[in-house]
Amino acid sequence: MKGKYLITADNWFYTPDGRQYKAVWGEVEILSDEFLGIKTNVRSSNWFAKVGTEENHVIIAGCQIHYACKCEKQPQINYLEINITDGITKTEERPYAIYIAI
Repeated sequence: MKGKYLITADNWFYTPDGRQYKAVWGEVEILSDEFLGIKTNVRSSNWFAKVGTEENHVIIAGCQIHYACKCEKQPQINYLEINITDGITKTEERPYAIYIAI
């Protein structure tokens, strides 16, 4: 895998900003289990995806990756949620759903 990808994970993960996400976008580098300094067994992931830059990245175990979609353009992360209750319209900014690792 080379290039920028939008990756979704099976579970929530923490990012450098201290928040939890289920998706990340950025430059991807595939790492083997050797980067851990130990040899993993059959019950562990034997590869990992590093997403982002040297200064700002997350590492996701290969077994946790649900989808990977190549997209060179940064996805939109700000969403407005519109709720109509009893004829009253409320507009609120929705929390970020994708961690941008750049």
